[in-house]
Amino acid sequence: MYLGIDVGTSGVKALLIDDTDSVVANDTAPLDVLRPQPGWSEQNPEDWWQAVNLAVQSLRASHPAQMAKVQGIGLSGQMHGLVALEASDSVLRPAILWNDTRNAAEADELDAEFPTFREIGGNAVMPGFTAPKAVWMQRHEPELFSKINKILLPKDFIRLRMTGEFCAEMSDGAGTLWMDVAQRCWSDELLGLCGLNSDQMPRLVEGSEVSGTLRGEIAASWGIEGTPVVAGGAGDNAAAACGLGVIAPGDAFLSLGTSGVVFAVTDSFAPAPEHGAHAFCHAIPETWHQMGVILAATDCLNWLGDVTGQRVEALMNEFEANYTEPSPVLFHPYLSGERTPHNDAGARGAFFGLSRAHDRREMTQAVVEGVAFALADAIDVLANASAKPSSLLATGGGARSRRWLQIIAAVAQCPIVVPAGSDFGAALGAARLGRMAADELEVAEITAIMQKPDMAEQIDPNKSLTDAYAGTIARWRDLYHAVKC
Repeated sequence: MYLGIDVGTSGVKALLIDDTDSVVANDTAPLDVLRPQPGWSEQNPEDWWQAVNLAVQSLRASHPAQMAKVQGIGLSGQMHGLVALEASDSVLRPAILWNDTRNAAEADELDAEFPTFREIGGNAVMPGFTAPKAVWMQRHEPELFSKINKILLPKDFIRLRMTGEFCAEMSDGAGTLWMDVAQRCWSDELLGLCGLNSDQMPRLVEGSEVSGTLRGEIAASWGIEGTPVVAGGAGDNAAAACGLGVIAPGDAFLSLGTSGVVFAVTDSFAPAPEHGAHAFCHAIPETWHQMGVILAATDCLNWLGDVTGQRVEALMNEFEANYTEPSPVLFHPYLSGERTPHNDAGARGAFFGLSRAHDRREMTQAVVEGVAFALADAIDVLANASAKPSSLLATGGGARSRRWLQIIAAVAQCPIVVPAGSDFGAALGAARLGRMAADELEVAEITAIMQKPDMAEQIDPNKSLTDAYAGTIARWRDLYHAVKC
C-alpha cells in the first residue's frame, strides 16, 4: 500500500493506492486562507500539519488493515509558499502563499534589474514566486528576515514534521526562482540576489527518490506498521501530471481548479519568459515542463457564489440549463491579479456590459466564458513558446462541466480529453511517487506505473462555436488593455 498526501490551498487530501495502482480510499480536511490586508494571502503552517493528521487519521479509522501496510508515502502541495523557520525550526510568520501579491514591486525590480532570473531560473519574476516574497520580507520585516535559518515550501514543511529532514524536490524547488533549472540544483547567484545562501535551503532530491523515513511515533499514530519511506514528491501541478500519466514529451493537461493551469512536458529546459510561459523541472528525472497559469478559475465561481448567496452547483445547473452562446456580458477573471500572459499583479476582475435586464444566470455564464478565454490565452502562450499541445487531458473540479470544456475547446481550438473517472489529481501522483521510492524503481520503469487514465470522451473544437465566440474573445482581450491602470 502507498499513501499520497496533497497539501492544497483549500484543504488536505490523503489517498491510498494498492500494488495494482487502484485507489483504495481517500479523505480530506479543510483549510482556511487568511487575508489580513488587500492582496495578502497567508496560512499558518501548523494548520497544514493538523489537517494532514485529520485526513490520515480518518483513513486509519475507515481502512485500518490497509493503512497498516503502507510502505511508501509521497507528498504534493501548493507551490511557491514561503515558510520561514528560525534555528529552533519554529515558524517565524504565517506562510505567504502563491496567490499573494503584496510583493509586486519587489518582483518588478528583480525582473528588471537581474536578467539572470530569466536565464538561470527560466522564468520572469512574478509576485507568486518565492524569491520576491523573501525580498519583501527583507525590506518590511528585517528583524524576522535576519532570523531565517531555513526556508521551506508548504509540502516540505509537512515532510519536516514527518521525517525531521530538510528536503525539497525539483519541480517545487524550481518554482522558488532560486534554482538553476537546467542543472537541477540551487543557484548561489540567484539566492545571493535575495540576501540568502544555499545553507538556508533544503537539500534537493528527485520526486521519485527517498527523502527520509516516517518517524516512528507518527507511524504509530497513523496505524502504520514499520517505517515507510517518504518520496521527494512534487509540486501540485507536477504531481497532477504524474496522476494523469502526463510524463512524456508532448503530453499535456488542463487543470480547471481553484487556479487554471495548462501543463506541457518537455525533454529539456525550455525557458520562454518573454511569452509568459513558466519553465520548471518535472517530478520525473531528466524531464522538464512548460506551463501557463491563471490565478482564478473555479475560484471565480466560488466568489460569485459568495456574493449571490448561491452554491456553485446551483449556479452551474442554472447556467447549463439555459445556455445560449455567447453571453452579452463579459467578465475578466483577474480577482487575484494575473500571471499568464499579463504578469500583472494589479489586474482586477470586472463585469462589462451589464444592464438592468441581465440576471444571475448571465453573470454566471460570463464568469465561465471569461475563465475559458483566459485559459485560451494560456494555451496560446505555450503555442508561441514551443508547440501547441495536440490535445489536453482535463482535470480539476471544473472539468465535471462538459459545457465548460466545450467552450474552452472551441475558443482555444484544441481538443480536450475527458478521463473516465475523476481521481487523477495530485494526491494520486504523490502516491505513485511514493511507490516508486519504496520499490526503488528506475526511470525506465516509470511508464508501467504512471499510466494515463481510460478516456471517457474527446471534446473536439466545434467550428460553429468557435465562430460564435471569435468576436467576443477579441473584444474581451481588447478590454484588458483599455482598462489597465
